[in-house]
Amino acid sequence: MDTSKKQFKIRLGLFVAGGLALFVIAIFIIGKQKNLFNPVFELNTTFNNVSGLEVGNNVRFAGINVGVVDNIGILNDSTVKVSMLIRKDVKQFIKTDCEVAIGSAGIIGDRILTITQGSVNAPLAKDGTMLKSIEPVEMSAIMESLMVTADNAAIVSDQLLEVMVKVNSGQGIIGRLINDSTIGEDFSQTMENIKKSTRGLDENMDAAKENFLLKGYFRRKAQAEEDKKKEEEKEAAKKNK
Repeated sequence: MDTSKKQFKIRLGLFVAGGLALFVIAIFIIGKQKNLFNPVFELNTTFNNVSGLEVGNNVRFAGINVGVVDNIGILNDSTVKVSMLIRKDVKQFIKTDCEVAIGSAGIIGDRILTITQGSVNAPLAKDGTMLKSIEPVEMSAIMESLMVTADNAAIVSDQLLEVMVKVNSGQGIIGRLINDSTIGEDFSQTMENIKKSTRGLDENMDAAKENFLLKGYFRRKAQAEEDKKKEEEKEAAKKNK
């Protein structure tokens, strides 16, 4: 191939220009994501376990990406220090009593840091401020809790099944009431007898009121109730005045 030809030189120039354009676009996108072109300030926090957090993961405040994780380092056998680079345009909203928690971008997304909102009267965070952290809940602990819940649900289900089997087979009071028609009939008869007894008691009371020896008693009782009612009406009338 003759490299001195004009067509070859044009193609080579277009290839180089395209490569440079892609390189610039990639640098711009990465720089925007990592806040390389925005003024930033540093915040720090510590965790006992970063739970899979990595350098470059997003930092969110009020649900908005405001920075990235800049560095993760082990201070000692129980403490991990995490440094964050936060855009300076949100510095006015981050207070010294804000807390940092490790979350997830979606159900199975990358780990992120979430900065909670602070109190109104707290001072603003400065460059290098150490914020308090909220330790993450490990997935293994969640799964263990779910397994315990599932086991308890299985036990309750087995117990309910055992109770229903006994009821359907006529065992126990409820089972006998449902399955034994004789007990149901006896219960109905008992209720009917109670109703009859109540009616008989009412009739006896009416008869007692008509009795010559008890008429005075019931008359005095009725008069006392009437007097009491009149007294209550007088008291009510006085209060209304």
